[in-house]
Amino acid sequence: MSTLDINEILAHLPHRYPFLLIDRVTECEPGKHLVGYKNVTYNEPYFIGHFPQRPIMPGVLIIEALAQATGILAFRTAEERPEDDSLYYLVGVDQARFKRPVGPGDQLWLEIEVLKTVRGVWKFNGSARVDDEAVATAVLMCAKRDA
Repeated sequence: MSTLDINEILAHLPHRYPFLLIDRVTECEPGKHLVGYKNVTYNEPYFIGHFPQRPIMPGVLIIEALAQATGILAFRTAEERPEDDSLYYLVGVDQARFKRPVGPGDQLWLEIEVLKTVRGVWKFNGSARVDDEAVATAVLMCAKRDA
């Protein structure tokens, strides 16, 4: 198992501010699972409008953070990095459930487990939590495609 700091994450994902949603990977076992986190701060640009009276991280961005984690795990498993001509795209989200809001000051933990790979489509079980409390779960699929 290995850890990845922000520089290694940047080498494995094409995302950049304000859309990079993973700060650190604490566990990565290629072909099996990944654990990482996003520090959610009041300075996130989406808090201006979602919602001014009670800042909440949009659920779709929690799913996106999980999807970015799947991309890192897929690249690490395939021993590849993003290329100018191809990327891992999110191609499906099933069974998404949201349990509680995520707000400023939370540390959003992301856990991804490989379920299977069929004809270049990866299927993952994803869960997000704050402290020991589940905030979201989903089954995510990604595939390498031409950019």
